[in-house]
Order: sequence, then structure tokens, then C-alpha cells
Amino acid sequence: MNIFEAILLGAVEGLTEFLPISSTGHLTILEKLLGYRIDDPDVTAFTAIIQSGAVLATTIYLRRDIARIVPAFLRGLFSKARRDRDYRFGWMVIIGSIPIAVVGLLFKDQIETTLRSLWFVGSALILWSGVMWFADRAATQQRHEQDVTWKDTLIIGTAQALALIPGVSRSGATMSAGLLRDFDRVTVTRLSFFLSIPALLAATVLQVADEYDNISTGVGWPATITATVVSGVVGYLAVAWLLKFVARHTYTVFIWYRVILGTIVLLLVGTGAIEAT
Repeated sequence: MNIFEAILLGAVEGLTEFLPISSTGHLTILEKLLGYRIDDPDVTAFTAIIQSGAVLATTIYLRRDIARIVPAFLRGLFSKARRDRDYRFGWMVIIGSIPIAVVGLLFKDQIETTLRSLWFVGSALILWSGVMWFADRAATQQRHEQDVTWKDTLIIGTAQALALIPGVSRSGATMSAGLLRDFDRVTVTRLSFFLSIPALLAATVLQVADEYDNISTGVGWPATITATVVSGVVGYLAVAWLLKFVARHTYTVFIWYRVILGTIVLLLVGTGAIEAT
């Protein structure tokens, strides 16, 4: 992979990771258009690893919250200071991260091969748009961040596991589930950010451990590192913009975008213009 392609893919990852339009779906489509076999181990590993740039972006953006929550969580583990809201919120994030870890490990092979087909990507983009549309209109938005419970994060985290299907969108899944729990859009967006940190970090560590040699002989580490850095910079800007956007708008623009993109992908694959894998 050359540096230009790495910069392009990193920018797409950073831009789409936090928008409810599926970063993995976009990367899979673009990688195919660039001529890569999207189910090759080095390509799937590259796609997962560059998400760590988004993890860094999220961590930097939420640094004040994290600097408050992590010490409170550690104090609660080793003392009786367990009534602290931040201590309990730390547990909520951990509980909400369990479903995607379990599903990701159990179905790792299928996620990296079968589900990478553009048939799945295009279909998921369209079908999950219906879920987002319903959630966006059914939500009362009467609950806020102080109302979050472990049950909420477990339900939202279970929805996050569905995002292992490229095209669903991790943020789209978590935001939809949060809205159906009647949280306001800013709260569900922030919860999505918090839940992304352990999920994306774990995926990166797993892929580096399993596919280090494949990356070295395939895509290459210079390209992978470049794409990761770019995704972090673009991701930070996307985080800041998205929180401001959802405070004043519905998800309608993202829903229509997903439907149009999914339809184009299915038409291209169906007519033989591009191969599914």
C-alpha cells in the first residue's frame, strides 16, 4: 500500500468512525475500489488496527471525563468509596463492553471473511437505516447522562456487537439503542464514544498480536502507521463536530446517505461492475 492510499483510508476511517454510517463498511468499499482483496488477513487487520487512531482521538477529546472517572474507579476497587457516580460509570462502561468482546472472539473468522462481502455491507447499510429511522422518531429523549444504569450500557453494548457486521455501524447501533432507551442524542453520542474506547482498543491489540507478520509482508507497517495517525487527527475533528451537530439535528441526513450508498453498492455488485470480495 502506498502512502497516498494510506492517507486516504486513514482520513475515511477518522471521518466515519463516529458518524453512524459505518467506518468498516466505508473502508471495505474503498479498499475494494483500490484493488485489494477485502477478505485477505492483512487487509482485515489493517482495517481494524487503524481504528486505534480513533481511540486516541476519543481519549483526547474525553480526557477530562477520563481523568475523573479512572481515578474514581480505581479508588472504588481498593476502598469503600463505591457510591461515587464515576466509579459506577466505570463499571457501566466495562459491562457494556462485554457483549462485543464475546461475540468478536466467538465469530472472529466469519467477521473477517464471510461478512466482509459487499453483499453484506450494502444490505446492512440499508437495513440498519430502518432501525435508525425508527429509533430517531420513537425516542422521547427524556433521560440524560445522570440517568444511565448498568442495564442501559449492557443493552447498548449488546447493540454495539451487531456492528461487527460491516455496514451496521458501531456508532449507529449504539446511538439507536440509546435512543430507544429514551436518552437524548448528546447522551447517546457520548455513551457511544465511551464504549468505543475498550472495543476498538481490544480489536487493535488482537489484530496486532495475530496478524503482525501478515501486515509486515502485506499492507506494510509504514502505511498502517500513517493511516492510524491520519485517522486520529481527522477523528478528533469528527468527534467535536458530531456532538455539536446532534445537539440540534436528527439523524435523517445520515439515514438517507446510508440508503443511497447501500443501494449503489448492491447495484455495482449485482451488475458485476465490482466483485463482492
